[in-house]
Amino acid sequence: MPVKNTTTSMTPASSPLLPERLRNLKLPTILRDYSKIGEECSKDNATYEGYLDQLCQCELLARESNAVRRRISDARFPSLKELADFRFTEIPKLNKSKVIELSKGDFLKNQTNVVMVGAPGIGKTHLAIAIAMNACRAGSRVRFFTASELVNTYLEAREERTILRLEASLKRLQLIVVDELGYLPLDRRGAEHLFGFFSLCYEQVSLIVTTNLPFAQWPQTLAGDERMTGALLDRLTHRVEILAIEGESYRLRQSLEAKNAPKKV
Repeated sequence: MPVKNTTTSMTPASSPLLPERLRNLKLPTILRDYSKIGEECSKDNATYEGYLDQLCQCELLARESNAVRRRISDARFPSLKELADFRFTEIPKLNKSKVIELSKGDFLKNQTNVVMVGAPGIGKTHLAIAIAMNACRAGSRVRFFTASELVNTYLEAREERTILRLEASLKRLQLIVVDELGYLPLDRRGAEHLFGFFSLCYEQVSLIVTTNLPFAQWPQTLAGDERMTGALLDRLTHRVEILAIEGESYRLRQSLEAKNAPKKV
């Protein structure tokens, strides 16, 4: 007596309502891939549970990938930089092992800050963005500001009477990059807003600050107010990792390399 074939095709070509149901459930990756994955599972004689597991895995991976892209977009980086592209060999005095350690994001667990000190053009912004992008990939909410942009954001919020809303949004972040602190001096009002920002973030949000000035020269940026500068530094450096970056201008070398490169015929 012939044995009846009990193998059921995994390809879900049944209900014409399935695509609409998947759209209603907001499962776009399953909607896109369910037929293809069904065919693959059918060839492999996979179980229904295995088929469902693959569908769920694809959906979760796609959601995580989209979430990472969204966090990176929300951070408003001026450009995207990766640690793998940084030329550590050209900054030999830089503590590479410390940079790699910071890129793992453990400093965010106890709201530790990072201060990168060095001359313009040596890669501070590159490193700050690369570390912050890794934080985005690990699930942290991040925002990038230049120091002048941050102050202007506060000034605009003050005019519009939305400072409380601004500060509430900042406190929801896990990491804020403040780039180019010290490049432009601030007037009294700007310095006070910057002090208020550092006070807000103290033990609440981790900061990465890049600056061309040693701490002793920060008063000249903050309206010459040594007392306010001292209080700001006290908060910033309570828990801090300091990276002193010494070397020739990274951007200048790249510019010279581009100029000296042989022209394509």
